[in-house]
Amino acid sequence: MQQQNRDNTTTRILVPTGALGISFAEQAFARGVGAKPDIICVDGGSTDSGPYYLGAGTSKYSRAVTKAEWRQLMIARAEGDVPLVIGTCGTCGADASVDWMLSITREIAEELGQTVKVATLYSSQPVERVQDALRNGRIAPLTPAPDISEDSLGECTNIVALAGAEQINAALDTGADIVLAGRATDTAIVSALALRRGDHAGAAWHGAKIAECGALCSTEPTSGVILLDIDQEGFTVEPMAKDARCTPHSVSAHMLYENADPFILYEPGGYLDVTEARYHALDDRRVRVTGSHWAPSDQYTVKLEGARIGGYQTTIMAVLRDERYVANAREWIEKLHRFVTNEIEKRMALTPSGYDLEFRLIGVDSALGALETKPSNPAEIGVLGVITAPDAETASEIGKLINPYVLHYPLTQDEELPTFAFPYSPAQSERGALYEFCLNHVMILDDPMDAFRLEVIEVGHG
Repeated sequence: MQQQNRDNTTTRILVPTGALGISFAEQAFARGVGAKPDIICVDGGSTDSGPYYLGAGTSKYSRAVTKAEWRQLMIARAEGDVPLVIGTCGTCGADASVDWMLSITREIAEELGQTVKVATLYSSQPVERVQDALRNGRIAPLTPAPDISEDSLGECTNIVALAGAEQINAALDTGADIVLAGRATDTAIVSALALRRGDHAGAAWHGAKIAECGALCSTEPTSGVILLDIDQEGFTVEPMAKDARCTPHSVSAHMLYENADPFILYEPGGYLDVTEARYHALDDRRVRVTGSHWAPSDQYTVKLEGARIGGYQTTIMAVLRDERYVANAREWIEKLHRFVTNEIEKRMALTPSGYDLEFRLIGVDSALGALETKPSNPAEIGVLGVITAPDAETASEIGKLINPYVLHYPLTQDEELPTFAFPYSPAQSERGALYEFCLNHVMILDDPMDAFRLEVIEVGHG
């Protein structure tokens, strides 16, 4: 590892991985810790896997894996005597997920014999607060955004606001050893300390965007660990894995990651503009970036995310291996769909307006549907039936009704009944509540902390 000389005005940030719970290279992490960072920052959340985790207020990552990785970070924090910050605890950043992460922190502190000061930053929004903001014209839609009303807001099982650097710094200002933040922007947790110390604002936000997903901005994205130096003029980024490199291309390209505009990135309190940014390779591992600009906004806004129950689901699966059925799978499911729709109406008095039933061909077009262009000649095809209804009982009853037809329905009416394969028994699975995102809006705040709650406690041995 080649370390850039730095003075006291440089803020050094260690990002061990793109998300806690997906692993990182331990040797690379050790190199990063050895570089003596001023802070260790890690993201704990994602919306990549859909709305379920926000709707249910639960984590998609294993508790055991999360605890094992967090233990390593807590040990490194104690060795370096620096703050440790995690944003969007437990995938979704709801209050219950912050408390889940706090329970893990308590356990580890006890096991390690550590006593630590922990700041918990809560991002969940009471429905009444958001309804009041809507009434007073303090909520604006992003693009695209669904229509919302006070009634639709009342249907949300969880609403969170995305914290920015101001809220993270409020937590750091308590002198906490560890900050457990609810829903926050990925960049906020990384940029906060540098902004607090007066480093270049454009560099702080741009560097945070590049480092937010760890080594994804390098040639070895799975290695995880990134070291970021932010100063008065720009930032320098370096991967910690032995064989990884950052290049001007790999670094500049990360502005497009989860961002529709390669030059503009909106955050609470303003936006980052990298139109004039310049990327320079210092050597074969490090990239230096200057020219980034931060533009403060006139109003302080935070993005809102909300999820609600959109129905209940049951799935059923069969596997086709007969060559004729494999070759005519689309025709078969079209006929099957028409037939079972009629049966559901006749036997259950339900029209398609009261439920949804779709069949997906696994191995043919289950990802892209009608948009699929690649020819496919598999030996077998999985047929996945997805039933969505207003209540779990109806979804389950439809699954049971269509079961014999998914197993035996013939391609034509003048042939013997075929028998396909159910890969498991029972053939249907009750998936329970189906959640859907129902907010893509911003809320105007008079003060950055108006929508957030901060608590400080001491946890640990004894």
